[in-house]
Amino acid sequence: MSTGSTTDQKTFETWGILELFGHLRLTGKISEQIIGGCAFIRIDVPAVGDAPEYTRYFTQGAIYSMTPTSEEIARSLAERLRAVPVSAYDLPKRSAPALSHDDSDDP
Repeated sequence: MSTGSTTDQKTFETWGILELFGHLRLTGKISEQIIGGCAFIRIDVPAVGDAPEYTRYFTQGAIYSMTPTSEEIARSLAERLRAVPVSAYDLPKRSAPALSHDDSDDP
């Protein structure tokens, strides 16, 4: 008979390769995180060259495979993959809303 609490679960954390449907591969530190009661796989991608480190979250439906590796292998592969976070270049430009006469500060 088990006397352990269900909250005594080990936290999943490893360096590795995350392969996603849509043919995207990311490498970094992989862990599980609960957000709003839902389980997500979190990957912290290390900085490479001028690309900053960043974090992304995925649900199990987006993941094709996960391969645990050493930190050294994950960082080396990150250098070759050169995955980058969302940048201003990826986002559409938004024009500033036009001010109507009613919005101006004139009396």
